[in-house]
Amino acid sequence: MTAPRELGRSGLKVLPIAFGGNVFGWGADEKTSFALLDAFVDAGYNLVDTADVYSAWVPGNQGGESEAILGRWFQRSGKRDKVVLASKVAKWAEHPGLSADNISEAVEDSLRRLQTDVIDLYQAHEDDASTPLETTLAAFGRLIEQGKVRAIGASNYSAERLQAALKVSEDYKLPRYETLQPEYNLYDRAGYEDGLEAVAREHGLGVISYYSLASGFLTGKYRSADDAGKSSSRGSSVVGKYVNPRGLRILQALDDVAGSHKATPAQVAIAWLIARPGITAPIVSATSVEQLRDVLAAAQVGLTAEDVAQLESASA
Repeated sequence: MTAPRELGRSGLKVLPIAFGGNVFGWGADEKTSFALLDAFVDAGYNLVDTADVYSAWVPGNQGGESEAILGRWFQRSGKRDKVVLASKVAKWAEHPGLSADNISEAVEDSLRRLQTDVIDLYQAHEDDASTPLETTLAAFGRLIEQGKVRAIGASNYSAERLQAALKVSEDYKLPRYETLQPEYNLYDRAGYEDGLEAVAREHGLGVISYYSLASGFLTGKYRSADDAGKSSSRGSSVVGKYVNPRGLRILQALDDVAGSHKATPAQVAIAWLIARPGITAPIVSATSVEQLRDVLAAAQVGLTAEDVAQLESASA
């Protein structure tokens, strides 16, 4: 097992793979979600990431389903103390934005659904340009003072706004964002590497990257237009975005490296993220225990410098 890594300067220590709770109550029903959480924690991992909005986009759901399932699992399993619990606020129509009032109302609803008295990492799910940064950070600061939140993080911020938020924290002596949650994988590199990476590394932020497998493309499942039908919900959009000369070059490099390690392309894609300087824990999702165990094996894939160079050259 790899050594724990700290989320920024928060004191929170996590293993280098996070479980993405966006599937709870959608891709995974309650029973399956409980089995996934048990398997994840029993394997020694601890960072579980959710949000109040998960999974409001599913017909018949309102939002809050993922947190509610997690809360019931905490009660049933007694494993709350084994989890570094991350949730988010700002993107749900019920609690939109990062005003002080919204943050204080949203956290109470999240705590109630999660059946816990503290969220370890509470993240701004997206920037809210209509609310001054100092207002947002002061509101988060009050939650920390009240013991409802241990640390705060930012997701989907631009490099400029993240830098500005960190400066406001310093100038006003307010808690700072300890983590960044950006989209980042072997294909989608520019959004993080062209600015955000430098800010995160300069300030020692933890980085919890999402879409680690590029919506499934980096598993190698989609290699031609004919593969669009392999996923009813997103196959055509994955094929449209990723099946191109660069995408196929990346898959070839993943195949080559996977072959030399007796691993799968997905495991290598996640191992690359784990090995990337500054990345704390890529987020992975799974809808079966078998799939989850397969993904967790990525932590045991020791990439060489040559492997990394081959992958980065292919995805440049």
